[in-house]
Amino acid sequence: MNDFIGIGYRTVIVLFLLFLIAKMLGKKQISQLSLFDYIVGITIGSIAADISLDLEKDLIAGIFSLLLYGFIAYIISILTMKSIKARRFLTGVPTVLVENSKIIESGLKKAKIDVNQLLSEARVAGYFNLDEISYAIMEINGSISFLPKEKEKPATKKDMKIKTDKDSLTANVIIDSKYMKNNMESFGKDKEWLDHELKVQGYTDYKKILLATIDSKDKVTVYEKNVKPDKNTVLE
Repeated sequence: MNDFIGIGYRTVIVLFLLFLIAKMLGKKQISQLSLFDYIVGITIGSIAADISLDLEKDLIAGIFSLLLYGFIAYIISILTMKSIKARRFLTGVPTVLVENSKIIESGLKKAKIDVNQLLSEARVAGYFNLDEISYAIMEINGSISFLPKEKEKPATKKDMKIKTDKDSLTANVIIDSKYMKNNMESFGKDKEWLDHELKVQGYTDYKKILLATIDSKDKVTVYEKNVKPDKNTVLE
């Protein structure tokens, strides 16, 4: 019984401290947390659970550790608000993944994602064809923001009453320089047809292609490898 009373006593104190720390750090949603926020949150949660349930742990030392982590996190949040250099170093900067409808391969590598993951995120956001996207940017919290081309913005089509073709899926026929035979066959095409279409666009070597897609109108869209972001694109 004494153990339960001790655990209850510790839990109430820890919950109160966590509430104070959360109030001090601000009302960030989980999706808005930076990598540093995520690490601090996990660590504080682990310490809180440890000192709440383990009666052999020094409660005062645990409380001090919680407050210290909270104080450091608070100082870091102030630094990142006041200093651009500190913000870049501690929380990072957004990464350009697609620019002017071209996939930035160096951006994918920096963000530690591949083409398939980018395509998946685009579909979740409602874009089944990368050719509809002008920019894709990975934010510092790991989410990806998409900017559609002007002609693809739903409001423009609706307001101007522009007649559009029926929506259809696109197939990925080349991924990371590899030919996707099944995807081509699903569109009733073969490799010879694709090679001809690529040659018309000036591509004779798959090694230069990061991604190639085909739509219902047999339009082949190519995204090259090693496309560098525009030097004028600055993200903070």
